[in-house]
Amino acid sequence: MSQGINQTPTALAEALLATHGIICAVGAGGKKSTLYQLLAHASGRVGFTATAMTTTPPRRRFDARFFAEPEALEAEIPLAAQTHQRIAYACPSQKSGRVAGLPPALIADLHKKSGFNLTLVKADGARMRGIKAPRPDEPLIVPGCTTVIFVVSAHVIGQPLSEEIAHRVPLLEERLGIQAGASLTPTHIGRLLSHPQGAWQGVGKSRLVTLINQVDNAERYNLAMAAAQAALQGENPPARVVLGSMTAAQPLIDIVEATPKKADSLV
Repeated sequence: MSQGINQTPTALAEALLATHGIICAVGAGGKKSTLYQLLAHASGRVGFTATAMTTTPPRRRFDARFFAEPEALEAEIPLAAQTHQRIAYACPSQKSGRVAGLPPALIADLHKKSGFNLTLVKADGARMRGIKAPRPDEPLIVPGCTTVIFVVSAHVIGQPLSEEIAHRVPLLEERLGIQAGASLTPTHIGRLLSHPQGAWQGVGKSRLVTLINQVDNAERYNLAMAAAQAALQGENPPARVVLGSMTAAQPLIDIVEATPKKADSLV
């Protein structure tokens, strides 16, 4: 399904504007899988953490992992970064298989003090759903964040809006102009990706890239393309919409951007 995309190891990071700095993944439908794809091909020193509750980062992906209270991490991570390239860190949680997020300002401080080339951050939660709208206090974006990646799953297009596929259904009803039980259309997804209280919420001075994930067959590709076009014609269009399948061998499917206006021809 790739439309002439150059599938180099760094292609996904370049498409998502996530080659360096602090990258915050928000939304629903593949935040962690997106961050792990970026981690797999990242060069230099990389930190991996969260500002929200998340699953424990697997040992096999990292040179070192640290789960401690913020005060301890503030001392441990810069020291660990002197000898380790890929470091996961978070606060402990009483929930089995879970870790808690850090204060955003501390992540910004650790990014600088540890000399990380890249810090990858899961910046909100979605309870394993495919679409969400943020509450007024979400997401928890790290100060100085380079790029915010807002994720939504192509799997939800054509599905009835319900708690089975969506997180914060009442907010989605309000912001997308849809009632629970009605089918989500590409237009609804486009509205979410261009809504000031959707993909744009909390972005501030960071760059926003929107990602439609789980585009894993021709039908979903066509639906995702329609959603991308709707986003680019929306209230506050993102600069680009990336189509991807983060569990595929080649995760980058397509990049959709607004068509620049052609300059008048010179006579």
